[in-house]
Amino acid sequence: MKDVTRMARTHGRKLMAAALPALAAAAIAVAGCATGTPAAAPTAFSRPAATVGPAAPAATAAPTVTAHALAPAYTPPSRTLAPGMTGADVKALQARLASLKYYPGPLDGQFGSDTEEAVWAFQEVNHVKVTGVVDAATKRALVHPTAYRAKYPKAAATRVEVNLGLGVLVFFKNHQIALVSHVSSGGHYYYGGGAYAETPTGEFRALYLVRGWDQGPLGAMFNPVFFNYSGYAIHGEYNSEVPLQPVSHGCVRIPYDIASWFYRDLTISESPGKGTEVWVYNQWTSWTQGHANS
Repeated sequence: MKDVTRMARTHGRKLMAAALPALAAAAIAVAGCATGTPAAAPTAFSRPAATVGPAAPAATAAPTVTAHALAPAYTPPSRTLAPGMTGADVKALQARLASLKYYPGPLDGQFGSDTEEAVWAFQEVNHVKVTGVVDAATKRALVHPTAYRAKYPKAAATRVEVNLGLGVLVFFKNHQIALVSHVSSGGHYYYGGGAYAETPTGEFRALYLVRGWDQGPLGAMFNPVFFNYSGYAIHGEYNSEVPLQPVSHGCVRIPYDIASWFYRDLTISESPGKGTEVWVYNQWTSWTQGHANS
């Protein structure tokens, strides 16, 4: 599965994070963009630690082409594939998605929630109606895929871009796409006596990490990587809590399995200018199923 597999199974370095200052600690105390309150992470999922981390990003490096590396030819399945199905054609779908830098979970021929979320992300990027079902339009796109076009190609070579309107997070490594994930962001609703659920846009940095489940007043977050001191983070949730719709209080939710290892590819630091760049943009204004075509 190339980069996606290596990220999930072979990246793993010790993060040298500074102790949280009083301001960061206060942010954690008021943070919590999730809605669920899981008691503990499931024990069935396990990924071995690794030894190599990415080089520090170079903000002045010249950008290179951000299209996917040439993927092997793909023969689409004869049947329509949907969650819950199994078979060799599902395994081939998973391999195709992984070669295009989406994360479908293990290549086991089982169309589970990881594969469904990978199909969502693929459909969002390829402007196909987002259903999670591999229908005729999705099959055509899998044969002739569109690569995500970077919004900030002259930014740091290693960075995170979060396209709220499209509903995806894209991790660039040396200006090449290493991961594309579906996300669920701020749901644009009022809560808690007048607070508004909206994900902030702009340029941020990966500032600090809380390992495991971090319980806040709005719910629990898995391995949250905070990108500002107001409590906003990229964090994991059980996949059922990362729906197609934007529903969070403002954080960027990613699937649980991805959150188990994604942070290891980031430089997380509160030192000025050191943390991995996080660009959040394209605030959505109205959402409907298939919104990713906007």
